[in-house]
Amino acid sequence: MGRKKRTSKPVDTQLAAASGSSDRVHIERQPGLQKLVRPQSQSPVISLLPMTVAVPIFLTLVFATYFSRKSLIDLPDPNAVTLVHGIGDAAAEGEVLTDVYHLPEVFRLNYAAMEESFKVYIYPDGDPNTFYQTPRKLTGKYASEGYFFQNIRESRFRTLDPEQAHLFFIPISCHKMRGKGTTFENMTSIVQEYVEGLIAKYPYWNRTLGADHFFVTCHDVGVEATEGLPLLVKNSIRAVCSPSYDVGFIPHKDVALPQVLHPFTLPAGGHDAENRTILAFWAGHGNAEIRDILAREWENDAELEISNNRINRASGHLENEKRFYGTKFCICPPDSQVNRARIADSIHYGCVPVVLSVYYDLPFNDILDWRKFAVVLREEDVSDLKSI
Repeated sequence: MGRKKRTSKPVDTQLAAASGSSDRVHIERQPGLQKLVRPQSQSPVISLLPMTVAVPIFLTLVFATYFSRKSLIDLPDPNAVTLVHGIGDAAAEGEVLTDVYHLPEVFRLNYAAMEESFKVYIYPDGDPNTFYQTPRKLTGKYASEGYFFQNIRESRFRTLDPEQAHLFFIPISCHKMRGKGTTFENMTSIVQEYVEGLIAKYPYWNRTLGADHFFVTCHDVGVEATEGLPLLVKNSIRAVCSPSYDVGFIPHKDVALPQVLHPFTLPAGGHDAENRTILAFWAGHGNAEIRDILAREWENDAELEISNNRINRASGHLENEKRFYGTKFCICPPDSQVNRARIADSIHYGCVPVVLSVYYDLPFNDILDWRKFAVVLREEDVSDLKSI
């Protein structure tokens, strides 16, 4: 899908800032560049990205957002709430990962309330040859969607009684249909028939006109196929891995999920700051104007490692991921709508993501303060990377 032309709007440049906790990545100003200062321990935000954690954080976000609209939630007394522990393997016993949240106390309250009572009902699948069935192996650029389906089905938040449910999950996936050669038009018709069947069979959609229903699309196939269903896209909550304004993402309603390529090729972490000799790194193919400008401006710079070439599928991905270990800043320019995994890769391998787009809603943006562990710049700032 082509990039829609839009008028620019003033957005303040967001820079990763620093102080306080020794667990946090921060940046110090130096003449002409920013120096990454990183402790040897891994950043706590790394533990927030695996899809096993994405589902409960997603549910927390939707829980707070949806019920705040209805004004039905009574949050527990702050003095009675235990701190949230154990989010990811990096969290030590008793450790509270407050650095990366906008409002840590609010997150704790919402998370505690969700754990106590929140329930999700999953509608029965449609034709097993059409709708999503969890494969034995979840790998590649579509793994995020697969993990979401698997984890929510196995979640303790799931209920088999729709009368107990706060939210209703519509388990549609267009990826399998695409593999069978189904056209986008036919995919739209199939999904429409399934959703209209749910509306006719069950009373729950009509109670809120779908406001308490959600579905997930983590690749461009699903985004394009569901765009033809205004009833679904405008009314229900859409969890997407490509949440730019180009795909009709509605920030106050929809939720951004992290796009993750599973499994990661190499272990998390990497070198400490002293052994990261590359100031900034990006390698890819110029399938967008901003990528062409990035390569033209910085391909021959001695401090930045920029490569605008198609990589060898057999060895190129491994070599690029090894470079993450030696890089201070990893540049994340706008990508195709399916593959936003570069940001998750950056965090996994311990370099600071530099996101070159303000029209992209970062995962869990309402909960996580991305300024604490990333740099977010406008696309027009690409020519000034080293001076910012």
